[in-house]
Amino acid sequence: MRLAGLAVATLISAAASVAHAQDEPDLIFKKSTVWKFLTPDHKLATYAIDDPLIEGVACHFTVPEKGGISGWIGVAEEVSDISLACRQVGPVTFKEKFEQGDEMFRQRRSFLFKKMRIVRGCDTKRNVLVYLVYSDKIIEGSPKNSTSTVPIMPWGDKAAPRCGDWLDE
Repeated sequence: MRLAGLAVATLISAAASVAHAQDEPDLIFKKSTVWKFLTPDHKLATYAIDDPLIEGVACHFTVPEKGGISGWIGVAEEVSDISLACRQVGPVTFKEKFEQGDEMFRQRRSFLFKKMRIVRGCDTKRNVLVYLVYSDKIIEGSPKNSTSTVPIMPWGDKAAPRCGDWLDE
């Protein structure tokens, strides 16, 4: 019975992974931090993701990934230590309006209850995009977070747009 439950959970997880494949960030590299015998090591993994609503902005984040048996079969609850750096990588173009604190990216960090979220906002006074990464949990949240800012600058001969003009208030 226990094995059947694990098999069903694995199939559901695999189906969810396939459904969200286009949302997956690009893996840049992984670095082992703790060696494990016969199972995967604990690692730090660095990923890149482009802001889906704002062309010309990319974020890189690093997350710990548990190894061992629980990490190997995908049931480990990952810790909430996540770092974030976002930068302007080209001319900034807004595709549509957004609200302060809109979710830009979400990723599961445990089998059921924990998610990592990257949200975006706009500092209208300084014309700066502000990105915040945090993890949440159904029962208790996590105060661990990281913030990154992207001053919107002219690119080549293209003037810098004002992020405040794209806020949906």
